[in-house]
Amino acid sequence: MKLIIAEKPSVSRNIADALKIKGKQDGYFEGNGYIVTWAFGHLLQLYDAKDYDEKMSTWKMENFPFIPQAFKYKVKSDPKNREKPDRGAQKQLKIIHGLMKRPDVDGIISACDYDREGQVIGDSIIYNLRTDKQVYRLLLNEWTPAEVMNGLQNVKPNTELRPLQDAGVSRQWADWVIGINLTSVATLKYQKGKGKALNIGRVLLPTLKIIYDRDREIETFVPENYYKLQGTFKTQQGDEYDGTYTEGKDDKFKAKETLDEIKAMLEDKSGVIHDKQVQKKKEYPPFLFNLSNLQGHITSKYKGWTSDKVLKVAQSLYEKKFITYPRTASIALEESLVGKTAKVLETLSEGLPYKDEIKFVKSKRVFDNAKVDSHSAIIPTYVKPKKLSPDEQHVYDAIKNRFIMQFMPVAEYEETRIETKIKDVALKGLFISKGKVQLVEGWKKVEKVQSKDTILPLVQANDPVDLVKSEVTTHTTKPPKQHTEKTLLRVMETCGKNFEGDGDDEESVHAILSGFSIGTPATRAETIKKLKDVGYIESENKNLFCTKLGRDLVDTFPIKDLFNLEFTGRLEKSLHDIEKRTVTKQEFLQLIFDFTSHSVETIKGEKDVTINEVTSQRRTNEVMGKCPLCGHAVIEGQKGFGCSNWKNGCKFVIWKNDKFLATMKKKPTKTMVKALLKNGVTTVKGLTSKKGNKFDAKMRYEKNPDNDYFSWKMEFDK
Repeated sequence: MKLIIAEKPSVSRNIADALKIKGKQDGYFEGNGYIVTWAFGHLLQLYDAKDYDEKMSTWKMENFPFIPQAFKYKVKSDPKNREKPDRGAQKQLKIIHGLMKRPDVDGIISACDYDREGQVIGDSIIYNLRTDKQVYRLLLNEWTPAEVMNGLQNVKPNTELRPLQDAGVSRQWADWVIGINLTSVATLKYQKGKGKALNIGRVLLPTLKIIYDRDREIETFVPENYYKLQGTFKTQQGDEYDGTYTEGKDDKFKAKETLDEIKAMLEDKSGVIHDKQVQKKKEYPPFLFNLSNLQGHITSKYKGWTSDKVLKVAQSLYEKKFITYPRTASIALEESLVGKTAKVLETLSEGLPYKDEIKFVKSKRVFDNAKVDSHSAIIPTYVKPKKLSPDEQHVYDAIKNRFIMQFMPVAEYEETRIETKIKDVALKGLFISKGKVQLVEGWKKVEKVQSKDTILPLVQANDPVDLVKSEVTTHTTKPPKQHTEKTLLRVMETCGKNFEGDGDDEESVHAILSGFSIGTPATRAETIKKLKDVGYIESENKNLFCTKLGRDLVDTFPIKDLFNLEFTGRLEKSLHDIEKRTVTKQEFLQLIFDFTSHSVETIKGEKDVTINEVTSQRRTNEVMGKCPLCGHAVIEGQKGFGCSNWKNGCKFVIWKNDKFLATMKKKPTKTMVKALLKNGVTTVKGLTSKKGNKFDAKMRYEKNPDNDYFSWKMEFDK
């Protein structure tokens, strides 16, 4: 009997389905020679500083730097009360431990995600619970039944994944040491009043600096005027076209007088076609998606999307077996996937109007081991979804379309360049006209990509043309644009190397594959979200910019290495090298410990400056109404609207993060609570169904007959 431990319940269900296991017990499936159980992501977390030493329960400057002799793990904390362990995690760990000790279990298979984080999740559970049984690793890129069965035939000894575990643990311990120490001393040094700490992190600060730098570029930008000379010409057939006066390669002039003089010389002049060049050019589809490119594509295409949301939706599609592993940096597929990819393409091509144009080809653009690091690019699986939410549909369609594009004809266009020379005038330059005509639509059919064609008239070299009019136009240089999540992800992915490009250039690909980046595909979205949550950045429409707190932190915090893209890139590269066995875990951690100790001493020696003052605002304790259980006043608290008689045991409360309302994308408001307490019912507008549709409903909050807790009830007008 083999025990399989999956990272999440949904994945364990996929494995059980593949093994045709019907028997579900409390916390696991069993049948056909396997037991399949699950974690809920991390069941264990690192000790807090105070768990190692009681003196660390209060922050005092003299207690830092604090670096444990050995790192220890405990059951993860309850999100509502960090002092207590999470009951669900505690229960599931007990179940897993019991299953590991069963005498009929002769081997354990970790089936957590095939990445650093997944390795740490599985290993922390298995080795902290201790076992002398053989441990194996199931390494999969998708959870389709065929892949699960094939993977179980080819499990590896978990010892072979030690470098991945070392990299995962090194990342976890390093972030703990830097975060605990520098967040604490920075808060003590630069913040007045109690409240949220000044978050300092290895990935957080360089990401903040990218946005800060762009803000500063925009603020210090000085606009400059430049001028162009435009000419309109007419052929002998009566067709008109426009051209721009160009000297060498320059068509922008700083002195308007220069162009005014040329314009005056053009009066009553005619021209001649000096040269005409027509080139056929090919336009290849964009590469397959990695996570950052998918996040950039979706956040720039649809309103209201964040990179964090894209990751969550992609993860859901992955766990439902519809796409391959999403947390990847690769834009190509392993060459071993040729056969499987052909079958997926055949399945997805069915019923498409351009099916006859889709041809499977083994090309280097799609299949290239040199462009794959750990995981191949994101593609659909052979399992076609029958029903998706609107959000899932957006993300799935993007991945499916990008995949199909690779096997459509290459788009082709004709580019025409005409040089028009003015006769009888000694000018240094010529008028240049460029035109483009789409010849083969090819892959652009998949998403109906529109090409902007500029069609020029049919002329030949030496044809005479008339100058109909000429005009000097004024233009102003524009500042760089604010970063969006798309452009920010691009900089993070390549540590700023060629980040203005589209990600297809060789240097960018090399930077990504060598691990020279800020964070990983899995953590970048989380970093952007955290920057917003801690108040360092804000977003308006799709643009990101620093808050005053964010700017003050960059200006004041003395550890400049933490803002440096190169420094952070080298740390991430070291983690990557631990996976590749060219750097040891001990070497990396010693570097981190030395850096942290030195940084703490540097901050201690700096001048005392306040960059954040937290003022505690007394609550007015506005009464919402009478408690339906005891009649006392219901008032607003930090986490909910509760009875003021709670000290005497009254349990009435409406939680602000109520899970039932959250499934319909709603939170309770003061207005809702007041109406409920007064009338017993409230009308809630703009609820969201599972399908993504908006609806209104009347809601009641009624006491359960067998206990003192309350549940929501919905009613609809007939």
